[in-house]
Amino acid sequence: MIRVALDAMGGDHAPATEVDGAVLALRELPANFALLLVGLPERIEAELARHPDVDRSRLTVVPASEVIGMSEKPIAAIRKKQDSSLVVGLALQKKGLADASVSAGNTGAILAGSTILLGLHEGVDRATVASSFPAPDGPVLVLDSGANVDCTAKELINFAHIGSVYARDVMGRPNPTVGLLNVGEEDEKGTAVVREAHAALRQHTRINYIGNIEGRDVVVGHPTHGRIDVVVCDGFVGNILLKFYESMAKLLGRVLHKESPGLLKSPELGPLMRFLDYSETGGAPLLGVRGVSIICHGSSTPLAIKNAIRYAVASVHARLSDHIAAELSMPVTASTE
Repeated sequence: MIRVALDAMGGDHAPATEVDGAVLALRELPANFALLLVGLPERIEAELARHPDVDRSRLTVVPASEVIGMSEKPIAAIRKKQDSSLVVGLALQKKGLADASVSAGNTGAILAGSTILLGLHEGVDRATVASSFPAPDGPVLVLDSGANVDCTAKELINFAHIGSVYARDVMGRPNPTVGLLNVGEEDEKGTAVVREAHAALRQHTRINYIGNIEGRDVVVGHPTHGRIDVVVCDGFVGNILLKFYESMAKLLGRVLHKESPGLLKSPELGPLMRFLDYSETGGAPLLGVRGVSIICHGSSTPLAIKNAIRYAVASVHARLSDHIAAELSMPVTASTE
């Protein structure tokens, strides 16, 4: 049984949203996991009372007396609030009492706590947030999407490597293609760091690197290579790209409301709006740490929490962390092409 520690106090509407998401997960996902709801027991139990039919045999409430706020400084909060729901949840994984952690709390604190408590894989300097972008031919993994604003060429190469493992193991892409986000496809384009990363990736024998790509290629595919499975960039660019993409559902909704208000109520439009809804993805894995840590939006819905739990379970089931460690330990020989 896979055990998932859910930070029940992390989101903007905690613990109601987290409990509702946990109940959805227990009802709708395969019964191969159990949940550890971490937080203030009396508040969690009050929310669970709204769901008297929930399967309590697969749900345990783990006490934590503190909560890390969204505006707190991450490292200081992790050190000061050792009994916070976020820290206790990660500590359960460190102690081997949980197999994965999910939180919609302070993103910086999740990043810092996961790095400090779980540690990084050998060869990884910094963990990366990998976001899944809905696309016509299947989701595209973009990393980094906000954890690391400035990156070295080595870090971008690491992102490409561990992103490829995630795409293979969790997304089901046997030989995932990797593109480096740039302002043009030519070798001489981009910053010094991006040019260095591009040159090194072209020689990397363990990454299926197709070259520089442009922003228009991210979700509609490359004109020559087709769908791109993994897109690599620094967190500054990635976070802007992520937030812009997330605005598309709102843009579409407002345009339709203005031009064809009746169309918004059409059942035929439902699949498209769900396609653009971030809740269908749920959360972003923090890759590079020794374990499974899923980061959710602070404003996550119960559906988003359910789907974050789904990805956490899939990552554990695929032995993602073990495979990343194994991949990073293998020597890389220069390509002869």
